[in-house]
Amino acid sequence: MRAVRIVDGTPTLETLAGPEGDGVRVKVVSSSICGSDLHLLDGGIAEGMILGHEFCGIAPDGTPVAVEPMAGCGSCWACDEGHLSFCSNGAIFYGIGLPGGMADEIIVHPDALVALPSGLALEHACLVEPLAVATHALDRARVTDTDRVLVIGAGPIGLAAAAMLRHRGIPATVSARHPHQQAAAKQLGASLDIGDGYDVVIDAVATSASIGEAVHRARPMGRVGLVGTTWQPAELGIAACMKEIEILPAMTYRCRVPGRDFDEAAAALAAAPDIGPTIITHRFPLDGCIEAFATAADRSSGTIKVAFNV
Repeated sequence: MRAVRIVDGTPTLETLAGPEGDGVRVKVVSSSICGSDLHLLDGGIAEGMILGHEFCGIAPDGTPVAVEPMAGCGSCWACDEGHLSFCSNGAIFYGIGLPGGMADEIIVHPDALVALPSGLALEHACLVEPLAVATHALDRARVTDTDRVLVIGAGPIGLAAAAMLRHRGIPATVSARHPHQQAAAKQLGASLDIGDGYDVVIDAVATSASIGEAVHRARPMGRVGLVGTTWQPAELGIAACMKEIEILPAMTYRCRVPGRDFDEAAAALAAAPDIGPTIITHRFPLDGCIEAFATAADRSSGTIKVAFNV
């Protein structure tokens, strides 16, 4: 099979033996590049790996599926409650440690398969995973339909949060840096007219500056949903204490129980065909992997999300 593997710090298309082992073999149709993939690559952590935790494909019985890219033991408190990333016996992650979806095929745990709604284009369904991240972030921040909500950052996760807020019928304002991000936020129904006194601020950037802005924009005793990843230490100023702001981090999603985040994410994507082409701005075949990763790293040039057509 073909797979994109990191060799000497470079995404490289290789021909490898097909995957083996227990589980379900999924024929990958679409896989996208996450910001965390870029950080793993830049940090030298991805060497020798097949990346890709945002992907979808076809199960052996022909069912179109998205894949929750993790599995747990199935018997601890975290697995019982659907929080597989906290599995007491150690979660496994496809595309982060185990071979991921930037390949023709992958074998995954059968419980990781999420059947997709009819009518959902598979070329867009790699977005189910980031939309599920945004869904979990909104739930962690306890967003309700009476809240005033600001999203800071209009990369893939910030725009995914805007899309999920629209799906829930909750108006949102988005702070977007680049003109193409501003246009995408407007396409997803968000306002760009930023004010103060928000009940909830979703920070999809997670730097000292963005956290400081989130605290500033939130009302006293408001909530900041931190869905961006603090790859470098971030400072929290005294204003967060003085305003008694709640900081609520979110990173993955709830799996395989009632309230499965992948189900709501897939439903939102199927119900709003504009989400896919708004967030996915560039597509490449697997043999364009070097250019694909370079494009994903250059957000100022009009890139939001880069996907592979497998």
